[in-house]
Amino acid sequence: MTKSKGILIEDVNLRNRYFVYNDRFEAGRVIAKMLKEIYLKEKPDLFAIPSGGVPVAYEIAKALHINFDLLIVRKIQIPGNTEAGFGSVGPDFEVIIDEKLVKKLRLTKEVVEKQIDKTKEVLKKRNEIMREGKDFPQVKDKNVIIVDDGLASGYTMTEAIRFMKRKKAKHITIAVPTAPLETVEKILLEADALVCPNIREYYPFAVADAYKNWYDLTDEEVLELINKAKIN
Repeated sequence: MTKSKGILIEDVNLRNRYFVYNDRFEAGRVIAKMLKEIYLKEKPDLFAIPSGGVPVAYEIAKALHINFDLLIVRKIQIPGNTEAGFGSVGPDFEVIIDEKLVKKLRLTKEVVEKQIDKTKEVLKKRNEIMREGKDFPQVKDKNVIIVDDGLASGYTMTEAIRFMKRKKAKHITIAVPTAPLETVEKILLEADALVCPNIREYYPFAVADAYKNWYDLTDEEVLELINKAKIN
């Protein structure tokens, strides 16, 4: 049985536009307004993919008056290219591999395994630093929102969605400020809903092109935002 596609919520006025946000915080506020119309009464569980998704989730958490946690998923980097990946690893170390890309890049089985092992080590360290090694919270039968600062290939987000499905989440909404149309179509086959104000149809695509102010966050900045957003 074929799964029906998820619901897409975008801002048609932002279609194919560049540099639409000052920074990730503004992007979070834009998405928060869209999410508030969906979650008028109930309180969903909110998760950010670090590091770029954290400022976006920070603004959403403030608007919805909820806390947020981290969903640490990591792309498997192509050797010699830290910006691109040929798959991803989830918090439970489940792996997604793009076999066609692996074949195209002529990566050997040994190289693939080495990159996967490296990725798993990074996940362990990030969980210790950013989540103090805590177990992942229960999301069974809950509505969850997964946030990042944008989608590129979509491998990382796909693994995040599948992880939530393995955890038996009831309804999964993806919230990202920007994404290419091709990846949007892929994610809609996995998630129940996708909120993405800025969709672009043209290549080359870069998440950074949606932002006037783009920079890499440190672990310290991530932790500071998590603590600032906590509701006692």
